[in-house]
Amino acid sequence: MRLPMKVSMALAGVLFLALVIINNLLQTAAAPQGMISFQLAGSAEQAHSIIRSWSDGRLGLAYTALWLDFAFIVSYLATLLQLTRHFTRDRPGIRERRIARGVRVVFVLAALADVAENLVLLNNVNPATDALSLAAAILALLKYTGLILGVAGLVIIRAARRHPLQPAG
Repeated sequence: MRLPMKVSMALAGVLFLALVIINNLLQTAAAPQGMISFQLAGSAEQAHSIIRSWSDGRLGLAYTALWLDFAFIVSYLATLLQLTRHFTRDRPGIRERRIARGVRVVFVLAALADVAENLVLLNNVNPATDALSLAAAILALLKYTGLILGVAGLVIIRAARRHPLQPAG
């Protein structure tokens, strides 16, 4: 592994842990999954109840999580793109390159959906609307689907390898 990949992996890990800690602090009865509940709230009524449950000072944490997520998006996208390149470094075949290109596109689309989702969520805080809540839920589902498909593509690329990255001996 090269240094830029190690740095982006470490940064993504640190930001992920920070977001998990903030998410745990945002868990309430109205938002049992914290920020994830707000992301997937499909109506203004659900979003309003979540925002009301955060009114005791946790709303600032929600804003912090959304802004911190922008840095996390950049770091996880860099990590996933570098990991894709790492897995295809010694794969000269056209099929492997085509799959890797598709995996990169899926990762970039997932990151773009994540950015759009964060922008929608930032605008959905006051006042929450049905349109913004539904858009955020759809964008969140697109993001999660894209990340899952991209990781599945990485597994396929890795499983197709007939020889190790570093030859033994």
